[in-house]
Amino acid sequence: MKRNIGIGGVLTMIIALTLGACANTQPTPYLPNDGVARSSYTYPMYGVVHSLELVQQENAGGDRSIGLGTIAGAVIGGVVGNQIGAGRGNTAATVAGVAGGAYVGHALEKENRQRQKVDAYKITVRMEDGSYQELMQNTDGNLRVGDRVRYENGNLQRY
Repeated sequence: MKRNIGIGGVLTMIIALTLGACANTQPTPYLPNDGVARSSYTYPMYGVVHSLELVQQENAGGDRSIGLGTIAGAVIGGVVGNQIGAGRGNTAATVAGVAGGAYVGHALEKENRQRQKVDAYKITVRMEDGSYQELMQNTDGNLRVGDRVRYENGNLQRY
């Protein structure tokens, strides 16, 4: 029995498999870099803002997720590949076009993500015990050098 699958069936199957592989892989951005486990304390820590610095950070998106570039590349590659050959050669060209298009689309999307940078604030706080804590936040929270601050449950706020 010979089974004939049209381009619509092939593209539908590829899109369904590609969308099924998508996952939310975005980590929580700008976690404090203080080396203290979140569950190890429940009391607030107090200190004084020692310095504020605007820095550029890499986008937290990562390159493991399947994005729109990969999907668009697969669809375009499949359409172009389907225009080549006939019979089994047409099917092979379609599959090769989908794979090649997905690869090229993913590479272009990855390059674009690596060029994106986001603004963040590196806040250094001199704690009451004399230690220094560095925190990365996406806003400065209207803090200035010399402000007294409280650090509790991952939040830094003036008091």
